[in-house]
Amino acid sequence: MKNTVIFIFLLSSSVITFGQDIHWSQFSDNPIFQNPANTGHFNGDIRFIGNYRDQWRSVTKPFSTISASVDTKLNKHKKLGFGGLLFHDVAGDGQFRTIELQLNAAYTLKLTSDSTHCIRPGINAGMNHRQLNVDQFYFDNQFDGIQFNPGASSNEIYQTDRNSNFSIGTGFIYEYYRNKRFNITSGVSFFNLNRPNQGFFNTEIKRDIRFNFFANGIYEIGFDWDILPAFQFNLQGVYRELLIGSRVKYTVINRLGEYRAFYSGLFYRNRDAMFLSLGMDYQQWFFGLSYDVNFSKLVPASNGRGGFEIAIRYIMYRFKPKKIIHRICPDYI
Repeated sequence: MKNTVIFIFLLSSSVITFGQDIHWSQFSDNPIFQNPANTGHFNGDIRFIGNYRDQWRSVTKPFSTISASVDTKLNKHKKLGFGGLLFHDVAGDGQFRTIELQLNAAYTLKLTSDSTHCIRPGINAGMNHRQLNVDQFYFDNQFDGIQFNPGASSNEIYQTDRNSNFSIGTGFIYEYYRNKRFNITSGVSFFNLNRPNQGFFNTEIKRDIRFNFFANGIYEIGFDWDILPAFQFNLQGVYRELLIGSRVKYTVINRLGEYRAFYSGLFYRNRDAMFLSLGMDYQQWFFGLSYDVNFSKLVPASNGRGGFEIAIRYIMYRFKPKKIIHRICPDYI
């Protein structure tokens, strides 16, 4: 009976979430998925980011998501950013698979000559493919009266088990930048503006527009200590997600070309989970780790266990040789 209740709950959840996009706990460490205007918004030349999330392993087959992105700045003054993101998501017993490729572009507009205030508009275009492995499902007519026979025909006929569609989105961010240890960034974005059809079996199911609002910043609280508060709100159809919390940063060393820093944070996702995060900067590398502690209605099945998530970032700096305009002859010539 317990297994039946869990199955019904998960089936209901999958129906509700069928039209939703994926989500991340370490939302600040997957910036161009969060808002296309974040593309190219970093110190450096090329940024590589990888994310992995594994959740609900204690309840059913885990929901696994892998994401990889790269972005850069194209023009001489580094105002134009361009990048791409690819993610692969697999969910549930039917291996419901989502593969999406997104291309983003953004441009920096200075509101003041010293770049203290800036805004960045951005655009997004994505190609989404979804498919379902119906051979992984079990049906009641595969029970022969004595035992279950997975090799028996289910007599279920499906016209199609896959669908591909195209989506567009846009976003804007505003940044107040006083220095590296005191700045604030906030933004809004809208995805799936064209409401693509993602239905199977000749049924039209429009994907809801996803609205995202975020704000984060950094504030110096000591000689080597900073606080990094962050906030994000997602709205998509009937789905609501509010995340709020903060990380604390301790800089071990930042001189003579050496840089080390550690992060520790606590975040809250409304009516769902709290998650702890740890991170480390090592030169141009960042490594982040988080774990969700579930306290929603799924607790009887999950035992409080949630999602495990990893984030990795690498920023490349191109070598720029010093340009010598003229030479001065020494006195002895």
